Amino acid sequence: MKNLLSMEHVTPKEIEALITRAIDIKHGRPVMKLNGKTVVNLFYENSTRTKLSFEMAEKNLNVERLPFDVATSSVSKGESLYDTCKTLEAIGADALVIRHPDNKYYETLENLNIPVINGGDGSGSHPTQSLLDMMTIYENLGQICGLKIAIVGDIKHSRVAKSNAQALTKMGAEVYFSGPRELQDNSLQISQISIDEAVEVCDVIMLLRVQHERHESYSEMPKEEYNALYGMNKARMDQMKPHALVMHPAPINRGVEITDEAVEGDKSVIFEQMTNGVFMRMSILESVLDGEGTSINAFEKRYAVTQ
Repeated sequence: MKNLLSMEHVTPKEIEALITRAIDIKHGRPVMKLNGKTVVNLFYENSTRTKLSFEMAEKNLNVERLPFDVATSSVSKGESLYDTCKTLEAIGADALVIRHPDNKYYETLENLNIPVINGGDGSGSHPTQSLLDMMTIYENLGQICGLKIAIVGDIKHSRVAKSNAQALTKMGAEVYFSGPRELQDNSLQISQISIDEAVEVCDVIMLLRVQHERHESYSEMPKEEYNALYGMNKARMDQMKPHALVMHPAPINRGVEITDEAVEGDKSVIFEQMTNGVFMRMSILESVLDGEGTSINAFEKRYAVTQ
């Protein structure tokens, strides 16, 4: 896999290979030690989970991380993303992990000759989050194909919603959207469902926060009202199927889209998602940096391992 830019560009076979490899890493299978490889994490937006889990993944693979701080770089002098990336390529970086506020920023990097991993572009795509979400679903439910999955909340501004809708549908899941009407995105052609119907019929409820920082106009309602109309709470959690999962990419607005008791309830896999983020990003880094195809195939080729 040369780059990871959007789930539109990833095949079902590649998704399966990345999930399989991430689960194997989690269960103690040897990892590629990518000594001599250098990665730069360019985060033009704030991040906790994505940035730190990439750093941990890089550490676990013996990848050298070259520090980059947007605030103290030539970005403050007006340097473009493209010129920054070409500079890092020129000084020897082997791959870039980029989070940027512009949708599809990666389309400006077509002349770059090193791999790019998209850590999130505006309200467009978040492929690594989608992959770790699918890993978590597969680990807990043993399948993705045939599941009913509701993505609930601020769909319009969520790159997670868009990436998961693309990838889960591609993998055979039945995906629904739910939440405030003014925060939906009808261009995605995903069926709508109420939260109360979703908790009864779906195998996974994937909650999203309201992204006020991306809104041009949205009247914020009291958090108790939002939760009562669109959120997860104990009453709704009790209506879910016995095996069903509650998910959230975080950061969490506790008491808004999800209450405290639901965050850490017995159906919640929210913190498991965070754990899996490290293993999935290790799988992705192996695949991109090794240069021999999807990570599990590259691993088997290098170490002559059979399933």
